[in-house]
Amino acid sequence: MNQSRRDPSVIIVGAGMTGILMAIRMREAGISNVVILEKKDRIGGTWRENTYPGIACDVPAHYYTYRFQPNPGWSHFFAPGHEIQRYFEGVVTDHGLHDIVRLNEAVTDARYKDGQWTVKTSRRKTYVADFFIAATGILHHPAWPDIKGLRNFGGALFHTAEWNHEVNFGPGVRVGVIGNGSTAAQCVPQLVNTGADVSVFMRTPQWIAYVPDFKYPRWLLALFQKSRSLVALQRWIGRTTMLFFNAATAGVQPYRLMVEWICKLSLRFGVKDRELRERLRPDYRVGCKRVVINGTFYDSLQKPNAHVIQDGIERVTKKGVVTKDGQLHEFDVLVCSTGFHPFYFMRPMNLKGRDGLHVDTAWKDRIDVYNSVLSPGFPNMFLMLGPYTPVSNFSVIAMSECQADYIMQLVDLWRENRFDAVEPKPEAVERFREKVRHGLEGSAWSSGCSSWYLSDAGEPQVWPFTWRKYEQELKRPVLDDLVLERPGEKKPGGNVARNGRKPAPAKKKKKAAGKKRRVAASV
Repeated sequence: MNQSRRDPSVIIVGAGMTGILMAIRMREAGISNVVILEKKDRIGGTWRENTYPGIACDVPAHYYTYRFQPNPGWSHFFAPGHEIQRYFEGVVTDHGLHDIVRLNEAVTDARYKDGQWTVKTSRRKTYVADFFIAATGILHHPAWPDIKGLRNFGGALFHTAEWNHEVNFGPGVRVGVIGNGSTAAQCVPQLVNTGADVSVFMRTPQWIAYVPDFKYPRWLLALFQKSRSLVALQRWIGRTTMLFFNAATAGVQPYRLMVEWICKLSLRFGVKDRELRERLRPDYRVGCKRVVINGTFYDSLQKPNAHVIQDGIERVTKKGVVTKDGQLHEFDVLVCSTGFHPFYFMRPMNLKGRDGLHVDTAWKDRIDVYNSVLSPGFPNMFLMLGPYTPVSNFSVIAMSECQADYIMQLVDLWRENRFDAVEPKPEAVERFREKVRHGLEGSAWSSGCSSWYLSDAGEPQVWPFTWRKYEQELKRPVLDDLVLERPGEKKPGGNVARNGRKPAPAKKKKKAAGKKRRVAASV
């Protein structure tokens, strides 16, 4: 190693899939001053939080792994949630990350000043670092429906992301499920199979591509253990499948027509009753919402103990749900399968960037980012899976690895003393935003449906092009698009704020004596 290279200090927020990945990449680069701050008592992120019946990944299992650590032991084509959680726990052990993970330590305050980030936590500790990586994910703040009287319900009430495993399901148990997205498509069949009487409140139907899951036979699992080439082939099959669906949702012909054909045939042959079939037919273009990949949902809705209710919900009472037609549907259990707040990211932490710019101020009207990773006004902060990350039917592990490669190139430039702080230029942010906006025009995402892809302003926050194009965009940093604060140079007089005006220049302070502090905690 070149001894003149600097060794940065790094704080990673979140010990889920992306946080684990970034810690490994840092260690591979020889960076030792790294700490991961995790708000919960275990690593795992999404797969730790979600334990509802039937939980699985809708990306083929062998492609839902880090490229540096394949897993020949997946039991199914689509990996069940507990196996994915076990996989990430194994990765942390294999790479010796337990010593840098701080569990039950949520970040409450993070502030940038004089080239460093100062971070405070719920354990009243303070950390100081050169880089701040928000690997907080997008599926960790459950979204409860805004329904009058919901908390008045007298039975068991919970969100799918906070599943109550003490509740017993079976014949005679009346269950109401609010929502019918990917999560409901996985858990409803499991509830129906218990014999419980299950009613699904469906505001708008989803397009479903019938892709059956299957369990690998023992002989094939044995071959996976012996043959790396066979595992690589399975990974290639998974990647090819995801590229197909991604190209279709990005509007690439003829993939779009093929996926539309698959979804419509799935409905036609998956639902025998014509009246129910028409009730389950969406009135928007395929791809406006995330295409649900599932092989059991349609079948479960046709069983005698399953009911589809499409009358709007008026209110919830102690006994159950009152629909807008005045009918009371009585339940013992009410399950909210209503997704997450995808644009909270690292919030609600008190996050302040250059010149005291608060994240809530910067993102009040819209979330401005560059390449989904960098945000103006927040130097040396990297967003993992940030806005416009290509979430349309693709592996988030692949997305994170692509972003990690990009980030590590910038960190490497810092180590070579090319700059002390980096953030995107306002004009580069605007170009990125315009590129996405033009790509969304006329696309399925902007065709009028209500989707979790939409921001509070009603704008789709997705990458409208193909995954391959996103890989090309992040292949290497375009330094002309970045504000690079070089060693010995005077700091910029502030970046363009949300209202287009420059904030007042900060008052000069005397440079503190002593060396720059590295990642260290003070109790």
